[in-house]
Amino acid sequence: MSLMVELNSRAGKLGVPLSAHLDVTYRCNERCVHCYLPHDDRGEMTTAEIVDLLDQLADAGVFFLTISGGEPFLRRDLFEILAHARARTFNIKLKTNAILIRESEAERLRRFDLDSIQISIYSHRPEVHDAITKVKGSLERSIAAIRFLKSRGFKVTIANVIMRYNRHDYPGVQALAAELGAIFTIDPTITPHIEGDRGILALNVSRADLEEIFHTESLVGNLEEFCAPPVAVDDDVLDSVSCSAGHTLAYISPYGDVFPCVQFPLPSGNVRKQKFLDIWRDSPQLREVRSIHARDLEGCSECGHVGSCTRCPGLAYREGNMRGPSMADCEKSFARTGIPSRNMLRKAAFSVPLVQIEEWRSTASGAGLAEDDFGGGKDRENVLSC
Repeated sequence: MSLMVELNSRAGKLGVPLSAHLDVTYRCNERCVHCYLPHDDRGEMTTAEIVDLLDQLADAGVFFLTISGGEPFLRRDLFEILAHARARTFNIKLKTNAILIRESEAERLRRFDLDSIQISIYSHRPEVHDAITKVKGSLERSIAAIRFLKSRGFKVTIANVIMRYNRHDYPGVQALAAELGAIFTIDPTITPHIEGDRGILALNVSRADLEEIFHTESLVGNLEEFCAPPVAVDDDVLDSVSCSAGHTLAYISPYGDVFPCVQFPLPSGNVRKQKFLDIWRDSPQLREVRSIHARDLEGCSECGHVGSCTRCPGLAYREGNMRGPSMADCEKSFARTGIPSRNMLRKAAFSVPLVQIEEWRSTASGAGLAEDDFGGGKDRENVLSC
C-alpha cells in the first residue's frame, strides 16, 4: 500500500479532513466553453475571512490545500492568501490558466514553496485552444508562463480536458508537455454546470473516442492491466467507499459554502455561519455521504464493475441520485473493458448489437463467471497522468 493511500485511509478512520479545495473566486479572464461555474461575483469572502478559514482548516487537520477558481490571480490579495497558507504549512497546489503570470509573478511565487502549479492546455494549436477559452492569444500566454515557472524550478502539470472540439489534439499537448518539462494529465469528463444546466454535456467525446483514449498506452500505461475485465467482488469491495469526497476531502466556494467536493454540489454548510470543523463533524449532508458504502449503491452494488469503476458520487448526484450509478462512469468502465455495466443493460443504453452482449455472457459463463462476478481494486481518480 502506498504512503498516500495509507495516509488517506487513516484520515478516513479518524474523521480527519486531510484535503481541502478552496476556490477563492469564480471570476475568470477566460470563458471556456465547457466551464461549469458562473463568473459573476456574488459576494466573495474577504481577505480576513479567507485567512480565518485557513486557520480553521489547519486546526481541523487539513494538510493538502488546492487553491483555485475561476482565475485566482484576479484576486489582488492572492499573494497575501498564499503567504498565510504557507505560514500554516499547507502543502499547496495552485490551479490557474496562468495568462496573468509573467516573470515578476513567477519570481514572487517562489517564496511560497508550492507543491505544484496546474495549468489547463486544451490544444497545441492556438486556433483550437483559443476558441475553447474564447481569449485570443491565451495559448501563447499560458505557454510563456509555463516557461517562466519552469525556469524558477516549479513543478508544473499541464491538464488537458478532452472534449469534442479538441479530441484529436491530446498527442500534440502531450508532446508540448514533454518539450516544456511538465507533467501531463488528461480528463475526458465534462461536468454539468454547478447551477444545474446539463447542456454542456453535449461536449463529451463519443464512445469511440473514449475507447481510443483508454486504449492508448502512452496515456494509461499497461494496457493489459488497465483494460482487464474486473475480478470477483468480495466483502472488502462492498464495504468500500467511492472516493474521498466528504470523507477526507472538502470543497469551499468563494462564498464560504461547503460541499463534499467541487464535483459534488451537495450544500453542507457555510463557514460564514458556522466553524468549518462543526460543519465537517455535524453536517447531516456530510454524515449521509459518509454512510454510503458500495453495498448501499442502487444497481451498482450488483454490478460486476463495482470494485473497479471510477464512479463519482458527485456525477451520480447530478444525474439525480448520489446512491445510484453515474452513466458517465458506466461509459468509462465499458470503454476500458468492453463489458457493459448492469446500469447500461438495464437502461438499454448499450448500443452495440445484442449478439456481442450474448458473446460476452457466453464467454463469462464458459469461464465459470456470471455478470455479478466482476469487480476489483478501486480507481481513485478520473484523471489519467503520464
